[in-house]
Amino acid sequence: MQRRNSRSFFFIAIFFLLALVATAQNKGRINTIIVDAGHGGTDQGAKGSYSTEAQITLQLAMKVAALLERELPDTKILQDRTTDVFHDVRQKADFANQNKGDLFVCIHVNAAPPIRHSEITGYRTRTYYTGKGKNRKKHTKREPVYKIWHTPNPRQGTGTYVWAADRDAKKADALSERFESENEITDAPDPSTPEGQIASRLWVQKYFKNSVRLASMIQDEFVKIGRKDDGVLQRNEKGIWVLQATNMPAVLIETGFITNKDEEDYLNSDKGQEEMSQAIPTAVIKFNNMIDASRGGNLPDSAK
Repeated sequence: MQRRNSRSFFFIAIFFLLALVATAQNKGRINTIIVDAGHGGTDQGAKGSYSTEAQITLQLAMKVAALLERELPDTKILQDRTTDVFHDVRQKADFANQNKGDLFVCIHVNAAPPIRHSEITGYRTRTYYTGKGKNRKKHTKREPVYKIWHTPNPRQGTGTYVWAADRDAKKADALSERFESENEITDAPDPSTPEGQIASRLWVQKYFKNSVRLASMIQDEFVKIGRKDDGVLQRNEKGIWVLQATNMPAVLIETGFITNKDEEDYLNSDKGQEEMSQAIPTAVIKFNNMIDASRGGNLPDSAK
């Protein structure tokens, strides 16, 4: 009996998923893209020798949004911020969700801690005592004296994050809220029912696949301009709030390491700004074209 009920729940979930796919077929394309510049205002993020993460991400996000607006005139391009202001991660996720984004692209700059060095520069004698009263004894011990200094971390490269696999439940919650608010989805899954939970998880898997595919395309474009490829990444355990709380495919791009002077110079240069702000939209446009070319907004069979 239990097995029969499980099968019933599964087939009902599939029915709900097919209904949602039918809705996606009616939409047929990506209608709204959210471009988010990481940090800002009182939170400047990572700091380099002369610039901050918030400054670089805003410059890149403005250029990325402008190029997307030019190349995708029928797509709404929205930015979380266009000035140096602070929005916390919950505000960012709410902005994307309330505007019914179909894609969330978050731009960041990475940082690596300085490297610690030490060497022995001499020795000193330390005096200490043990015991009490008549048993009290004096001891001496020869100890090394260290010189300690730090040097900048040479780490470099770009990486694109998708939400962590262990945050699927949070993503499903975000999607359930969208299902409830979308009037055109008359048969949206009810997250309070077992079949609704199954349908939501299936939808999460679809969004995860799309997020990974977009992240891979972004990394491919970075490789073409000579950037070191750190790959498609997940941050398990801690997670990344804006990725797991947005009810759409979402990526977070670490464009380089501001703590590496060469990387900082590149990200602030006209050449670096031009190359990076071209690479990201190129990948997004290719992803959008793939969605458009596929049946009803789903990945084509060859891309599954």
